[in-house]
Amino acid sequence: MTQNPFLISPEDLAAVVGRDGVSIVDASWYLPAQKRFARAEYEAGHVPGAVFFDQDAIVDPASSLPHTLPSPEVFAAKVGALGIADADTIVVYDGMGLFSAPRAWWMFRIFGAKDVRVLDGGFPAWQAAGLPIEAEVPRPAPASFAPSFDASAAVLLPQMREIVSAGSVQIADARPAERFAGEAPEPREGVRAGHMPGACSLPFLQLVENGRLKSPEGLRQAFAEAGIDPERPVVTSCGSGVTAAVINLALESVGNHASRLYDGSWTEWGSAGDTPVETGRPAKS
Repeated sequence: MTQNPFLISPEDLAAVVGRDGVSIVDASWYLPAQKRFARAEYEAGHVPGAVFFDQDAIVDPASSLPHTLPSPEVFAAKVGALGIADADTIVVYDGMGLFSAPRAWWMFRIFGAKDVRVLDGGFPAWQAAGLPIEAEVPRPAPASFAPSFDASAAVLLPQMREIVSAGSVQIADARPAERFAGEAPEPREGVRAGHMPGACSLPFLQLVENGRLKSPEGLRQAFAEAGIDPERPVVTSCGSGVTAAVINLALESVGNHASRLYDGSWTEWGSAGDTPVETGRPAKS
């Protein structure tokens, strides 16, 4: 059995598929360059009973930024329509192993769900275990999701400006090192290359091994190599707030229960005209 309380193994999930009070969520999402299509893959095959969590639709409809958190009311309506209640045990997974599922895990938690797990190894691990797959799209009865929004877990642009200016809180950037350094262009038009002053580069793949979250020892080593102290406060960031949540999951997994996520992430920071931007790779200690 998986020891991490925020993860669940394929075998343990298989034992509770179909049980009342258990909601399974396919939260797959891909970058355009990956040339994969999450909803089509879900409809071709998914964990039995899983509903599809559209990362591009469960957002603030008024925001010009991708993946901006919706209001508690919008979130509750969207997931309630999927048959998910706040009191459920909610298991999220994605088609990469560990990529976009932590974003949904973070969202469910920030809106008040108490028992949210990530499928360890995601759909690839489920398939590798030879467990059942279905193509039929479930039509669950609507459920009541009573939101309780933890605003302190999400950082907005004015707060991020203060954090960068003061330099008092660690910033962990989950983007690839080349984008952090400004050596590779950003995939979104009009977004500058580089990183926030004082940020540490921690590409989310440094926290993943064979599609699964690394052991606590492996996570601590990755944090140390990135210059991050997991015992101190951390704000996470990435391109649009998706893979940053992999770092939040990793921090929770080693006992840091006060990490925050910059929701606008680099898309917001890099497209603003008056935010400071640095380039170059961090010096090796």
